[in-house]
Amino acid sequence: MDLKNYVTTIENYPKEGILFRDITPLMADGEAFRYATQQIVDYADELDVDVIVGPEARGFIVGCPVAYELGIGFVPIRKPGKLPREVATVEYDLEYGTDTLTVHKDDIKPGQRVLIIDDLLATGGTVKATIDLVEKLGGVVVGCAFLIELADLDGKAKLEGYPYKTLMTY
Repeated sequence: MDLKNYVTTIENYPKEGILFRDITPLMADGEAFRYATQQIVDYADELDVDVIVGPEARGFIVGCPVAYELGIGFVPIRKPGKLPREVATVEYDLEYGTDTLTVHKDDIKPGQRVLIIDDLLATGGTVKATIDLVEKLGGVVVGCAFLIELADLDGKAKLEGYPYKTLMTY
């Protein structure tokens, strides 16, 4: 199945000069979404994963059905102030400024084999911060998976030493 047939490109969104890759048509098509999910499930099986981790919000959309299919847990990575228990945090650089991600401190157990899943690999900032957060808690990142990679933004440079899978590359 060619998943690119289920991605709509929107020019100049959210700002001038950006080509936004909209995955909502893929999610709206049951067969395409199931196919994409199964590709990541198969990858996770190869890695002998204990838990799926996904950054908000699209990491939830992609990661939860994978965790469900594997019969394992899903751990959300959130923006500050969204999680009610004690959290671990990591701050990371953006093009203009910084951002912060959080996770409940007890959701990642030392030695757990973690697969990080998100919709998009662009500059790699979010996934690298997620890796740092998981490792801060003693988790072992065994791989990352994305629906889309924007190759010209070179996010894979921040994944050096970590295996990853993308279903589509633009």
